[in-house]
Amino acid sequence: MARYHIETYGCTSNRGESRQIESALRDAGHYRVEDAGAADVAILNTCTVVEKTERNMLRRAKELESETADLIVTGCMALAQGETFRSENVDAQVLHWDDVPQAVTNGECPTPGPGVEPVLDGVVGILPIARGCMSDCSYCITKQATGKIDSPPVEENVEKARALVHAGAKEIRITGQDTGVYGWDTGERKLHTLLDRICTDIDGDFRVRVGMANPKGVHGIRDELAAVFAEHDELYDFLHAPVQSGSNDVLGDMRRQHQVSEYLEVVEAFDDALDYWTLSTDFIVGFPTETEADHEQSVALLRETRPEKINVTRFSKRPGTDAADMKGLGGQVKKDRSKELSELKMTVVGEAYESMVGDERHVLVVEEGTGDSVKCRDSAYRQLIVRNASDHGVEPGDFLDVEVTGHNTVYAFADPV
Repeated sequence: MARYHIETYGCTSNRGESRQIESALRDAGHYRVEDAGAADVAILNTCTVVEKTERNMLRRAKELESETADLIVTGCMALAQGETFRSENVDAQVLHWDDVPQAVTNGECPTPGPGVEPVLDGVVGILPIARGCMSDCSYCITKQATGKIDSPPVEENVEKARALVHAGAKEIRITGQDTGVYGWDTGERKLHTLLDRICTDIDGDFRVRVGMANPKGVHGIRDELAAVFAEHDELYDFLHAPVQSGSNDVLGDMRRQHQVSEYLEVVEAFDDALDYWTLSTDFIVGFPTETEADHEQSVALLRETRPEKINVTRFSKRPGTDAADMKGLGGQVKKDRSKELSELKMTVVGEAYESMVGDERHVLVVEEGTGDSVKCRDSAYRQLIVRNASDHGVEPGDFLDVEVTGHNTVYAFADPV
């Protein structure tokens, strides 16, 4: 698992966000080190109160960039002035707090805590539908901790979802190491069946977000799954299918089970069924066998499919995995390839959010944001920020219509209509 170093600046809120980040990282088996030079990844949680503070954040980001293999910048300055880090040539991923734990995982499946019981956090209900996966990726150590897929019956998960809604959940997040293979251990692929039952059988006004599903698992049920998404407004039209590479040769060395063509067929099925949806995917940059040509195929795939949410991670070795024994690429090669893919990512994502400006959206207010703001999600799970929320009488759990007034590359700003 990864060694991480984290530094937090600013207010109590920032410290609270760092604690949540660390909790998620510890649950996934990662461990903290005090020396940034000994870390696989450094996390800088920034403040942006005055100009002097901003200069200090930039200086510290540049120092950390030179000390560690990978750098993630988050916090207030990252969210409000993320372009500043790029304009100063800081080689870092600029992410929202919520996205940091996943970016650290090096392409591995998410690892929940010891149980699979649902959790209610504000108006968000977390529902792990199964534990384990059917993959055997050469770089991932999660499988050693979770084993093969173990799927509870559909009815059991429906009842857990119902209990979350009755307890006040407005958004249910379906989670697991690989939601796409739910039911494989019973001989029947059941994700689409479970989602249909949750939307059909449970009364109430709520939304459902489906968590990470590997392309191989989704491919076999792509048409059925896309049809369920098209039928039910309760489902966010959002799919997280991590392709990891645009090269079939690299995918083979990663033992990812799918090929690029299968990923593209999944995207095509959702394109055919849905007019407005969000594709989310992941790329691992600098896998030991990745050539320059392989990397260019990843760049081309990102351009072709234009996902609105993209996680770019530099490969780092996990002790105990087969990939750890491979001769790695140089750090500068990984940095250069990561920078190219990350810059393209920001262009693609920025264009997606820019295209929303002037449109109206029906959104769910999911949680409080920075200062007097709230974070909302539209039907495709794109993030919209409503500022001065108290003036509008808006709080988590509300459904409302908004007009998109602007964007900040990875999210949009909106005002209630």
